[in-house]
Amino acid sequence: MAEYLRIGEVAAALGVSVDTLRRWEAAGRVTFERRGRQRVLPAAELAPLLASLRGASKQSSARNRFPGTVTAVERDGIMAKVEMACGDFRIVSLMSREAADELGLEPGVPAVAVVKSTSVIIEQ
Repeated sequence: MAEYLRIGEVAAALGVSVDTLRRWEAAGRVTFERRGRQRVLPAAELAPLLASLRGASKQSSARNRFPGTVTAVERDGIMAKVEMACGDFRIVSLMSREAADELGLEPGVPAVAVVKSTSVIIEQ
């Protein structure tokens, strides 16, 4: 493995966009070093970052976790349809409007889709 990973390589490994990583950097969620005009992350920091995104400290029987970014939210009186881009995957979840509101799910928000059998659970 390379000593440093470029921002695009980190985005691919995490299943998020480069723009998401730039927003996370601005919010203090991740810190990139600068090598010339490139943002890079020490390779040793990728595993802890991935674990933090996947909720490694949470207890769950679900093993299929897909970190990604919310791309669309459609709300009606009771329900919400949430679409996410998770790497190469498009995930769609139906949930209560209240749950979507409590999670603050809006386009551009990072989240984790947790897939258990035929159900999709969104965590943040």
